[in-house]
Amino acid sequence: MAKNTLHCAFCGRSRDEVKILIAGQEGHICENCVEHAREIIDQELTAKEEKTKASFKLTVKKPVEIKRFLDEYVIGQDEAKKVLSVAVYNHYKRLQQKNQEANKEGDVEIEKSNIVMVGETGTGKTLLAKSIARLLNVPFAIVDATVFTEAGYVGEDVESILTRLLQVCNYDVNAAERGIVYIDEIDKIARKGDNPSITRDVSGEGVQQGMLKLLEGTDVLVPPQGGRKHPEQKLIKINTQNILFICGGAFDGIDKIIGRRVQSNTIGFNVDKELQENKQKNLLRYVNATDLKGFGLIPELLGRLPVVTHLDPLDAPTLRSILTTPKNALVKQYTRLFEMENIKLTIEDAVLDFMVNKAMEFKLGARGLRSIFESILTDAMYELPSSNTKQFHLTLEYAERKFDKSKFNLLKVA
Repeated sequence: MAKNTLHCAFCGRSRDEVKILIAGQEGHICENCVEHAREIIDQELTAKEEKTKASFKLTVKKPVEIKRFLDEYVIGQDEAKKVLSVAVYNHYKRLQQKNQEANKEGDVEIEKSNIVMVGETGTGKTLLAKSIARLLNVPFAIVDATVFTEAGYVGEDVESILTRLLQVCNYDVNAAERGIVYIDEIDKIARKGDNPSITRDVSGEGVQQGMLKLLEGTDVLVPPQGGRKHPEQKLIKINTQNILFICGGAFDGIDKIIGRRVQSNTIGFNVDKELQENKQKNLLRYVNATDLKGFGLIPELLGRLPVVTHLDPLDAPTLRSILTTPKNALVKQYTRLFEMENIKLTIEDAVLDFMVNKAMEFKLGARGLRSIFESILTDAMYELPSSNTKQFHLTLEYAERKFDKSKFNLLKVA
């Protein structure tokens, strides 16, 4: 009788009506309900995977279309845009080819082309990478190379570069394996000299050596929460063969290395002085892997970064365009901020020229324009929301007065 009182807590069938009745702490479950539960779980997991895939559905654009899109967000830098557009297009064309047909014997296997961008601070390296990821709708992560150290030292393992990428796509490994990683400040892990060091260079050469297999393509065990690997921590395996790595850095001082190579200081009666001055203005356009090696990147790493491009220093007309032309131009951003308080902001053209001159003087690039804007408008943004003002006209006299009171005058470049 006791035997017949046992029943499944889910469907209510008795012990005699089922083949197996699994006992729990406070009830039982039959094999039929276990099977149904497994089907429901499979459906839910499949639906989640499809939702993640849909959110990162690859949209490949032609190089001309990619550059046209970049033009809406980044002013100038045509050379860098072309190089990036071609490299990204070829990379994702290669992925599509792999998806459409399995590799047959004798097929040509196209290798990926990781990219390194050289440019002064504030010229748009990070913005270019962000804009491309937005257009292609792929998982995109920005990591800072300065936090990484060689295994066994205080800092983070190079494998945690991929942790951020995993977090962006909600730990969907398939999506992460075709994403883009932008490694910022790559120049900060340069070794201290051109010769291999006899002592440990744990945050320079050691990190570069740790990145070699990562950039080339291999199975990497990634700590899901970042940080160091621990024996107790569950690791996720990611294949980096189809992940595009874009590296960027200011490489401060590399112009001297380039200058020595291109011999821009030639003297003599028959020297074209105008040509020599033009060379001196933007030596970065002549950058190549040899210069990066002289700066402190090891040859093995440079071999895995075959595409080298540069970003031109920003001149006054370009900075002026950055203030007003792009979709996310600073003037449009601050106008929108005031609109949210029902205040109409108007700015004199002379104020924009004043900001550009100060940005050139302090050599802060496009990033410095926002700081200058903030120093001029902070008092207005503090006072006006509490007043009944409906219109604010920014004049040159007001801008100069507020700027002179700010801390910027302490930044004057010698």
